[in-house]
Amino acid sequence: MVPAGAHVRWPVLGPDERQAVLGVLERGILSGQLAPEVRGLEREFASFAGARYCLATNSGTSALHLALLGAGVRAGDEVIVPALTFVATAMAVLHQGAVPVFVDVEPRTFGMDPERVEAAIGPRTRAVVPVHLHGVPCDLQPIADIAARRGLLLIEDSAQAIGARYRGRFAGTVGLAGCYSLQSSKSMACGEGGLLVTDDEAVFRRAHAARMFGEDSRPEDEASYDLTHPLDGNRAYDSAAVGWNYRTSELAAALARTQLRRLPHWNENALANAELLSRRLRDLPGVTPPEVPADVVPSFHKYRVQLDATKLGVDAPPRTVRDAMVKALRAEGCEVVLWQTRPVPGQTLFQRLDAESAGRPGRVSYALDQFPVTQSIVDRSLCLFSQTYPIAPQPRALVEAYAEAFTRVWKRLPELLSRPRAG
Repeated sequence: MVPAGAHVRWPVLGPDERQAVLGVLERGILSGQLAPEVRGLEREFASFAGARYCLATNSGTSALHLALLGAGVRAGDEVIVPALTFVATAMAVLHQGAVPVFVDVEPRTFGMDPERVEAAIGPRTRAVVPVHLHGVPCDLQPIADIAARRGLLLIEDSAQAIGARYRGRFAGTVGLAGCYSLQSSKSMACGEGGLLVTDDEAVFRRAHAARMFGEDSRPEDEASYDLTHPLDGNRAYDSAAVGWNYRTSELAAALARTQLRRLPHWNENALANAELLSRRLRDLPGVTPPEVPADVVPSFHKYRVQLDATKLGVDAPPRTVRDAMVKALRAEGCEVVLWQTRPVPGQTLFQRLDAESAGRPGRVSYALDQFPVTQSIVDRSLCLFSQTYPIAPQPRALVEAYAEAFTRVWKRLPELLSRPRAG
């Protein structure tokens, strides 16, 4: 159904990106947190998102770490994160010496379940990090209400939801701080990079200093930045606290600025493609396309479809159904991925930490039976399109072909599963 060569590869790079990179090379300034492309990106994204401050980093993970640090999360604190996310959400908590406490998600937007959040709060809980997975903002207000009532910090992981809106506000600007990823697969791609936004000056200044070795560096230092001596400056070389080298580069920042100008177009096209697919798939028995609540505008970084073959009269393990669909759709020429194949607390690192803490008083458990909804989602779902060929840049005719291919395969699923399998 899908001919070879029909997909648009991501990221889409054109004359503007080439000119931006050449401009950096001609200027000869490749790095520096006060360098012109970095500061330009920070100003432009802050304006775009409606945030007071923006800090450019070398990854979404480092942005999350700096947000936790800037907000005041300390070693030994507990931070609530969803069980269905990318590992970076929990890894940033570990970087700060804090303890990730996983909670299950709800099946509509795949965001953390507010009821589970309330139940997970303990005497050491310091922060909550909801994730806007796949570009669809989670049900954030109940979580924000819980955080406000219980005196917890709210930091949004918007790595996959750059440009999405929740109740009229950009995802990532509702909590104390929000973080985004600019990695190559993201909707605003520069290779490797991240952004932190906040309206809180104290959070911003602590994060700003920690981004460069804990030095007392300030945005005001830009006034004395000299383009003729970009590698020098007025640094005191005095680290006042533990810090990291989380700076991004001028080349990455220049690419990100061009991608920011295209972001609304890609998000609009992704939404239109997702709506087309959902119209075609939602009438298929046992197929649940992504749900979009009325109070959000998604950016659709990924398009996840949940499958229930019992509606077709098929009695087979969910993973068997899922894997058969993946294989058949790929044979039709579709790009299909699983992305995550287990809850994050099921990854080897967290299972090892769970085993090592067994028997300790006050331990945090990572037993997988606590996350049945997350487990069900990863067992029963697949993502149409891939990181290399995501939904955002694809033409409408290709999306129509995906809908036709999916319909054809799903309707013949009983026949597909009845065939002998080799190997």
